[in-house]
Amino acid sequence: MLDIQSMERYVGPVNPAVYPHLTVVLLGIGLFFMAWFFVYEVTSTKYTRTLVKELMVAAVAAVFMGFGTVFLMLWVGIYI
Repeated sequence: MLDIQSMERYVGPVNPAVYPHLTVVLLGIGLFFMAWFFVYEVTSTKYTRTLVKELMVAAVAAVFMGFGTVFLMLWVGIYI
């Protein structure tokens, strides 16, 4: 039979004390790449744009903003 008292509590790989720091850093990096993407789209012409660069910058921005949002929700107590 399974004895719950003898089990160890699960502890996540990231310390909850660093959630605020991770949130600020990841969202800051994501906002930087998002701004870079918008500036690139506004300042380049249709002849100087490259699809690969647009996709790479947008993907990097999306990844950092996504992880930053996850840690923001964890920081405020929305456990996902």
